[in-house]
Amino acid sequence: MAESDPEKLILKADKLTMLGFTRWKADWRKATPMYEQAALGFRNANSHEKAKLAFEKASQGQEMLSSPWDAAKHMESAAALAKNIGNWREVADFYRKASELYNECGRSQPASDALARGARALEETLPDEAIQLYTDACTILEEDGKEQMAFDLYRAITSIYIKLQNYDDAASFLLRLGLAADKSNARHSQCKAYLGAMVVYLFAHDLKQAEKCFNDCSQFPVSHRTDAFMGSDQYSCASKLLAAYSQGDAEEIKRISQSSTISHLDTMVIRLARQLPTGDLSSLKTSAAEEDEEPLDENDLT
Repeated sequence: MAESDPEKLILKADKLTMLGFTRWKADWRKATPMYEQAALGFRNANSHEKAKLAFEKASQGQEMLSSPWDAAKHMESAAALAKNIGNWREVADFYRKASELYNECGRSQPASDALARGARALEETLPDEAIQLYTDACTILEEDGKEQMAFDLYRAITSIYIKLQNYDDAASFLLRLGLAADKSNARHSQCKAYLGAMVVYLFAHDLKQAEKCFNDCSQFPVSHRTDAFMGSDQYSCASKLLAAYSQGDAEEIKRISQSSTISHLDTMVIRLARQLPTGDLSSLKTSAAEEDEEPLDENDLT
């Protein structure tokens, strides 16, 4: 009858992998199934720390046996247990390792998914680490020409940046989403992302950057259309919104912010739009006027 006590299985497996005077080579072929069985036994008994360690060893064993897919699966199991324990640094490390192992298999989607799972687990406790994991997950898909699969990841990053009140980076990732949507011929998502970026800038009371964003988005070269943004409902909404800001018309800004075009943006952006305008509109008009005013040429006497 096979051994079922996880403690005894771990001891036997460790003896098979520990080198010494009587053992010159680790026997991972025999030890790995023992680590796997022990991991399941510990997890079923809610012994999370011991289960995590056993899954780590099982992952190492599968890696030594040239089976990176199984090794990645075990590493993800270890990461999930690390989350249950509250060991957040290990959560990040284990999901990164799992992603690397999936990449060894030439599987970009599972590699990206592993990083995204790690990021979601860390959003509240280590938001900066979560952003990095999400960003790396996006990069993996971009490098494999799968930008459309990364749309939700861009949105997740934007949401974290907004929670951190880092509005410049939030807008930047919405623009990155827009470019990815362009490559994927997803025109509607592209236009929504561009309008969303402008809303974020306006919420941050940065009219100058919002106007620059509007002009840039109107001129972005695209794969098949030169008018991807121009002519869209989102373009019209952005144009009216910026005009209302330039006129200092708070009521018009509020009206536009309640429009159906705004209501179809991502939830995180809608929440910001519903609070517009922020700050003192008169100060924005004054700043814009000062920038538009030509400097005095002392040599011009006309």
